Amino acid sequence: MSDLGHDVREQVSHITLDRPEALNALTPGMRDRLIGLLEEASADPGVRAVVLTGTGRGFCAGADLRGGSGSTAQRIPGDVARVLRVGAQRLVSAVLDCEKPVIAAVNGTAAGLGAHLAFACDLILAAESARFIEVFVRRGLVPDGGGAYLLPRLIGPHRAKELMFFGDALSATDAERLGLVNRVVPDGELEKTAREWATRLAAGPTRSLALTKQLVNASLDADRATAFTAEAAAQEINMTTEDAQEGLRAFVGRRSPEFRGR
Repeated sequence: MSDLGHDVREQVSHITLDRPEALNALTPGMRDRLIGLLEEASADPGVRAVVLTGTGRGFCAGADLRGGSGSTAQRIPGDVARVLRVGAQRLVSAVLDCEKPVIAAVNGTAAGLGAHLAFACDLILAAESARFIEVFVRRGLVPDGGGAYLLPRLIGPHRAKELMFFGDALSATDAERLGLVNRVVPDGELEKTAREWATRLAAGPTRSLALTKQLVNASLDADRATAFTAEAAAQEINMTTEDAQEGLRAFVGRRSPEFRGR
C-alpha cells in the first residue's frame, strides 16, 4: 500500500497522507512525492484546487525521526542545514508557492512539521478532534519547517512564542480562536466540507486566485509601495485572462460568470 494517496476528481487534486500506523509521519519519499504533486498541480490546467488530508487519528506527526533523519550518528557540519533546505523547507515552500489554492483538511493530530504543513496551506479546516502541537521543544530542538516564519505572521510573536516555548497541545477550538484555522467542523463533516470548499474554488477564476495568493503572501514581507506596485502589476496581468473578460461580460449582462480557469 502506498504511503500517499492521490487522485484528481472534478478538477480538484486530492492528496491523502496514508500511513496511519505512524500518524502519517513523513518519510523522505512521502515528502518528495508530496512536493512533486504540488508542483504538478501548479502546472496542470486541469487542476484548479488542492485538498490535503490524512487517514486515521493523525493529520501528520511531522518528519519520521525513526526513519534515520533523527539519528545521532556523527554528522559533518552543514549536513543538518542541507537536509532542512532540501527537505522540510522545500515542502513548506511548495505549499506556499503552489499556484492553486490548497486546503488543509486536518483530521487529527498535526505536530511539528505536520502542523507547519497545515499552517502553510491557504485555507485550514479542522475536525473537532484535531490538535496542533509545536513539539520541537519537547525534543530539545529548534522549530523548523518554516514555523518561526509562519506562526508570527498568523498569530503574532507572543502567541507564537507561547506555543513554541511550552509545546502544549492546542485544540481545534483554541486554534480557531487564535486564528490558526478557518473553521472547525464535526469529525464526520470534515471530508464533506473540504469537498464543498474545493468545489467552489475549482469553479473560480483560477489565475486570479493564483495572483491573489501571491499578493497576500508577499505582502507580509513588503512595504506599502512594493505591495501597491505588485498589486498593479498583478491586475494588469489578470486583465489578459479569459476569466477576467468573462467576469466583466457577466457583470454587464447581469448573469453569473462561468469561469474556465484560463
